[in-house]
Amino acid sequence: MIGRLTGILLEKQPPQVVVDVAGVGYEVDVPMSSFYNLPATGERVSLITHFVVREDAQQLFGFLTHKEREAFRALIRISGVGPKLALSVLSGLSVDDLAQCVVMQDAGRLTRVPGIGKKTAERLLLELKGKLADALPTGPGGAPTSAGVAADALNALLALGYSDKEAVPAIKQLPEGLSLEESIRQALKLLAKK
Repeated sequence: MIGRLTGILLEKQPPQVVVDVAGVGYEVDVPMSSFYNLPATGERVSLITHFVVREDAQQLFGFLTHKEREAFRALIRISGVGPKLALSVLSGLSVDDLAQCVVMQDAGRLTRVPGIGKKTAERLLLELKGKLADALPTGPGGAPTSAGVAADALNALLALGYSDKEAVPAIKQLPEGLSLEESIRQALKLLAKK
């Protein structure tokens, strides 16, 4: 219903901001990743939004990037994850970090987010698998970063017939900065030793 707000940033009190759009002040909850990158109060701001209507409340959530909103929407589609918990996840982890956690099945990083226990982290990893592929970071010129290379190498190992339980630990052992080909080659060497 409300997809974007553009106006003057009136107030900033984490995690909420107030944006004046043509004389109407909208209260918007934003993740800390967006909050830290907002302009100063009194300046113009544009937020991509997600509007939630419930019996007892109407809430507006704002994001600086489409990737953040898509990650938020993917999180709230998971049973038991509401908007506040999704906002907490995106405040504790960037979208790129969340995507990397999902690819590497790293529940440990997710459990550091307030409100996320071990079981919830494991459920998030399972439910988000394959849903944040577009969020994997790319470097200059669209070249994949180490998280994107790790995801591609993992998919290659899975396509070769290795299970998640075999492939994920091998990928986790690889050093940063390898090319995709070198990542696959070294992971295969590690798997051959077992």
